[in-house]
Amino acid sequence: MAPSQAELVRWSPQQEAAASVTRSIEQAVNDCSWLAGFAERLIRETGTRLIDWLDRISAVPAAHLAETGWQATAEPGGSVWMHPSAQLPRLLVDGPMLAAIKVESIEQFLIAHRLDSRTEIVGHERDSLRRALICRDGGWEVHVVERRGALGWWPDGAMPTADMLSSIRRSLWLRRRDWPTDEEGFAATQSMLRDACQMLGRDRACAEFFAGERSYWQARNRAAQVQRMRQDRLGLGWANHDHHTYRSSRTAFRHLIAALELLGMQCREQFHPGEGAGWGAQVLEQPVAGIVVFADVDLSPNEIREDFSHLGLNDRKELSTVGLWCALHGEAFLQAGMHHLEAQFDFDAARQQLAAEDISSMPPFTDLPFLKQCFTTGERWAVDPRRIERLLASGRITAEQADSFRREGAIGSHLELLQRDQGYKGFNQTGIDQIIAATDPRRCK
Repeated sequence: MAPSQAELVRWSPQQEAAASVTRSIEQAVNDCSWLAGFAERLIRETGTRLIDWLDRISAVPAAHLAETGWQATAEPGGSVWMHPSAQLPRLLVDGPMLAAIKVESIEQFLIAHRLDSRTEIVGHERDSLRRALICRDGGWEVHVVERRGALGWWPDGAMPTADMLSSIRRSLWLRRRDWPTDEEGFAATQSMLRDACQMLGRDRACAEFFAGERSYWQARNRAAQVQRMRQDRLGLGWANHDHHTYRSSRTAFRHLIAALELLGMQCREQFHPGEGAGWGAQVLEQPVAGIVVFADVDLSPNEIREDFSHLGLNDRKELSTVGLWCALHGEAFLQAGMHHLEAQFDFDAARQQLAAEDISSMPPFTDLPFLKQCFTTGERWAVDPRRIERLLASGRITAEQADSFRREGAIGSHLELLQRDQGYKGFNQTGIDQIIAATDPRRCK
């Protein structure tokens, strides 16, 4: 079978394009004392960098952007420059000198920075886009922007009613996850997603859904709770999220992809860590909501070049790391919740600061000039005895492994620390296999 377009995507560092952003940040921090102080607090208090939180920034200088791959793109409310091959903030070339910080809640940001009701918020609390001008200093305007599935700079006014938004959030965030069969669970959840998309619009429904997914994952992961608290001291939330990782059984994988596609997620590229790895992944992106999903599944060597996301995968007796995790904990889309959230950090600062909070990290599995990655030590979850007995009866685990899972549980989730540089948008396809193997419940004691 010929490789699909999704398979052919290969990302590379975009040094010259990234340099435009770096120059702009340096100029903004040099001119604006508030932004300089905020950047220092980000590193010291959260282990993150200003670029990790920038929604957009004025280009300094603004000339020659097209020569390094930047493209002018129309957004509701104006035109900005974006780079299709890089993960970088958008650039502005007209209007006032401006830097916009992305946050999950404007009110929480204002509280954290002791700003009061005199700060004007553009947009209603139910709008998909809200922003506030918080500072004019050194010729720059500093804004905070809250996005829930919207581009542009001005709210479009198409907000849901209070009752509708409350009802949809309740259905998405508190959705039933445990069903008699996974097939019933996926069918019910897909029906719920269709209703949410019809009432809210696909992009807003996507943003609301993943806000609930992050909360469910965070409730079961201490590293996430500690880091979220650190970021909330500055009123930021998880607006520095990079991607959301779901593990899936083979038989459920096409249902997972179908559910994500209902939310407007597009298959971006397939991930192949090697024919002997025993697994692969589909990377999906929702371009308006700004959500990326990394969906893992056990794969045979002859399947990694097929459209495994849509063709369907048969069950098999042998379980690799991903399949065993699902057999022990349930589908990540249903009972278990996400395997991990990956967020953007200053890699060394975050590891050191979390270690001081008694959150240790596994060895880095990527250490490149443009990409650094590691997992925090996994959160161990209790395992339902019925799942252990089914695995034992089917010969998929040994009696010794069954005893271990009964006594000690099994690794369930992680927080992943990532640092991107040079605008690199891709994933490391060589070092990750070793760390995934290291998270196999049969090896983790």
